[in-house]
Amino acid sequence: MVLCSRSFWKRFKGMVFCFMKKAENFLKALQNLKEIEGKKPPYDTIATAGMVSLFEICFEQAWKAMKEQLEASGYGEHKSGSPKSVIKLAYQARMVKDEELWLAALQARNNVAHSYSEPIALSIIRDSQEKFIAMFEQLAEDLRERWL
Repeated sequence: MVLCSRSFWKRFKGMVFCFMKKAENFLKALQNLKEIEGKKPPYDTIATAGMVSLFEICFEQAWKAMKEQLEASGYGEHKSGSPKSVIKLAYQARMVKDEELWLAALQARNNVAHSYSEPIALSIIRDSQEKFIAMFEQLAEDLRERWL
């Protein structure tokens, strides 16, 4: 069962709409992350932290949207719901195309805790610009076309 906030539930009354809220959150996070495209180093501390946070938020919203839609479609009720298990299940369900890239994004998300290290932070920003934004865009397109 999908849980929504009380105010959201009153306004829309339904699980389908609750998932759409998660997908909507992911799409908004992706739009925000796309703001880092074209940005070049050197970055100041605030810009670095902000760009890393945009990646982290987008990743979190992406895997949670995948989890909710997979569950709503009858996949993985028995799974733990960890990001890694959701990614693997999403790959099996053909929701995502490149499991290894998603697992690399998960590792980058796990490295956010160490983003005070400039090389790690710059790596997350570079990978977001070069690989992860396109990966998230592919998920957004696939969700719209096949899952919503």
